[in-house]
Amino acid sequence: MNFLKRIPRIFERKQKINYTCEGCGKEVFSEGYFCKDCFANLPWNVGPYCPLCGRAGKEDGVCLECKEKRLFADRARSVWTHGEMTATIVSRLKNGAKYLRFLCAEQLEECYLSHFTGTDLLAFVPMTKGAEKRRGYNQSRLLAEELSGRVGVPLYDGVIKQRETDAQKILSRREREENLRGCFHVVKRKELRGKTVLIIDDTLTTGSTVSELSYTLKRAGAKEVNVLTLTSVPRKPIVKKAPKQDESVHTHQDETPTGL
Repeated sequence: MNFLKRIPRIFERKQKINYTCEGCGKEVFSEGYFCKDCFANLPWNVGPYCPLCGRAGKEDGVCLECKEKRLFADRARSVWTHGEMTATIVSRLKNGAKYLRFLCAEQLEECYLSHFTGTDLLAFVPMTKGAEKRRGYNQSRLLAEELSGRVGVPLYDGVIKQRETDAQKILSRREREENLRGCFHVVKRKELRGKTVLIIDDTLTTGSTVSELSYTLKRAGAKEVNVLTLTSVPRKPIVKKAPKQDESVHTHQDETPTGL
């Protein structure tokens, strides 16, 4: 990127210094994005978490969802868990506040340096041309571009989304997988062969989107595909249902013998 192209980005970054806290809106008089209280209350995803999907839980170890069906990605990690403050930041990033990519990439860089320094290429979750035109930009690409400039890893833009899909929010995990199946297509295969790729996105919910993209990249020749998101939705706690009243007392006398 030449200097003339960098001027708008430099100016945009400087605009956000010494304004208001991105968490609560209070004035801040430093070069940070948060006041001390909000920064201290950010839900950092530092563990315990699943070593595969990276979502927070009550204890370390592979989560039940991954035991049942793991992602096609090799590993996933996130900076924060998806809470009220971080969900608002993601929503604003997706809906016009593009300057937040600087804040987000700053946090993604720390996580990258801790977990993914062997990466060859940075990828992002593509949108269809129509969807990107309606929004005005692809926030996943913004994050990947900014992180690429920070860590010096090339940006890979060789995947397209070839059809529109239904809104994921209203779908179950199985429905999400069906909804996304076959929607991504690799148009630059040579760059992928034997490479370790890191997908950058804003949020990991069930992981269906990045899993489908990981599958597509691996089929096209990528050696390893990992995922780094700004936030991830914590694993749901397992709730054991209490037995019904008429089932609370159960003895072998209640069982019907078999084989007689």
